[in-house]
Amino acid sequence: MKLFLDTANLAQIKKLNQMGVVDGVTTNPTLIAKEPGEFEEIVRAICREVKGDVSAEVVATDSDGMVAEGKRLSTIAPNVVVKVPMIPEGLRATKSLSVAGIRVNVTLVFSANQGLLAAKAGASFVSPFIGRLDDIGQRGMELVEDLVKIRDNYRLKAEVLVGSIRHPQHVLEAAKVGADIATMPPEVMEKMMHHPLTDAGLKRFLDDWEKAKKTRASGAV
Repeated sequence: MKLFLDTANLAQIKKLNQMGVVDGVTTNPTLIAKEPGEFEEIVRAICREVKGDVSAEVVATDSDGMVAEGKRLSTIAPNVVVKVPMIPEGLRATKSLSVAGIRVNVTLVFSANQGLLAAKAGASFVSPFIGRLDDIGQRGMELVEDLVKIRDNYRLKAEVLVGSIRHPQHVLEAAKVGADIATMPPEVMEKMMHHPLTDAGLKRFLDDWEKAKKTRASGAV
């Protein structure tokens, strides 16, 4: 499974990308608004840092506006994926953009039916938001399971890109059910690296090493 960062913060992206664990980045207007600089310059800088896919979202809500924005965004860098919302106008825009050879990430997917429609419209990525479903008492991962099954049943080209991830367990569950991609805030990826037994084990190894050095030094004297 590919791991994406859901952020527009270049410093955080660079830090984690240096570890070799970042396959791509997803952004949205909210994340972009938190960072200094112009929208397209921020996206361009991220695309220079990350070799994988970088989603940049349109803000228009009509099909023509989304298509115009999407075509402009696609010129920023070859690895830009145009992100459009899962609304009727978004499906129309997805069809037009995909026919033009522009890859589309359909976002804000909250049902398997929506995901199926997005895939049929030509989306390269379908993004179910599991955390927000969990927030309203539904089991978000069930949506991912359904989308993966539909993808496999009909050999759809759209990849299942799990979004609204809140904690490492979401990442693990997405991997176990066969999602193609999980996109997460940097803090979730950092939490995935740690375990208290790893920290305790390392401390013990280092303590034992220091004791051994002292014993050797005493013997030498």
